[in-house]
Amino acid sequence: MKRIAFVFPGQGAQAVGMGKDFYDNHEGARSRFLQADEALGFSLTELIFQGPDEQLKKTVNTQPALLTTSIAILEAVKELGIEPDFVAGHSLGEYCALVAAGVMSFEDAVRTVRARGEFMEQAVPSGQGGMAAVLGADREQLAALCRTVSSEVGAVEMANVNCPGQIVVSGSREGVQAVVERGKEAGAKRVIPLEVSGPFHSSLMQPAADRLAGTLAEVDMQDARIPVVANVTADSVLEAELVRRLLVEQVVSPVLWEDSVAWMISQGVDTFVEIGSGTVLAGLIKKVDKQVQAVSINSREALDKFAAELEASRSPF
Repeated sequence: MKRIAFVFPGQGAQAVGMGKDFYDNHEGARSRFLQADEALGFSLTELIFQGPDEQLKKTVNTQPALLTTSIAILEAVKELGIEPDFVAGHSLGEYCALVAAGVMSFEDAVRTVRARGEFMEQAVPSGQGGMAAVLGADREQLAALCRTVSSEVGAVEMANVNCPGQIVVSGSREGVQAVVERGKEAGAKRVIPLEVSGPFHSSLMQPAADRLAGTLAEVDMQDARIPVVANVTADSVLEAELVRRLLVEQVVSPVLWEDSVAWMISQGVDTFVEIGSGTVLAGLIKKVDKQVQAVSINSREALDKFAAELEASRSPF
């Protein structure tokens, strides 16, 4: 391996039962779940492991649940003795990266993302906003279409630039529907409305950003000991106060995931380790560059396999 990045998934990766094999078999992982329960004042662990799914899918629960699962798994990954050159996360996952980099304490991060989820749920009345995945569109043409629709119909913006050929738009119900109907103007093969509770990463989330700024102002932050690649800039950041500002901007700005991955590759990263539920990020990374290694550690089995491969690569024979 030349250089390595740890990456953490965001909302949409959640699944009832995620992380339970780590809880059952790893003391450090178990302690993270219990710390989250104590920090929040209720059993998040029970919700993660037992559901019901409809409760876990609520943004206010999904965000702390995913963060807790990722950081619990990270405790087990640390035992492999790997120090990443960069850390990054997709939207909510950026908070996991900040914990991994020593910017925020785990307990502060859990409480902050719980509040973030609440603010995002409350920012726009139910049914007034939406999101859609645009597949196969040209990025610049889609940006132009969003500007046209925003001026003619209703606000809609690029929210997640995930990989070549996959961009998510977000905004008013009318604006998103117009992009669904007119996506071919941007070269889209398909436009798929998403089942989400709000228009995340759009300017309609400004009320949530304003409230989050107040919450983050009270959170103790340290400069990062590992460079964090920020969603908003697709560049590395170390300074605590810049992190604080970018976290507020992130709520209303597009997640530049494709750009972030490309930037890390330009810095020599050839191995990406996705830590948390699912395999979404590994798939996106391979679509950015097929030559890099992208591994998802979402189970003890996956961890053991990666550990064996790591040991083999270190062997002189």
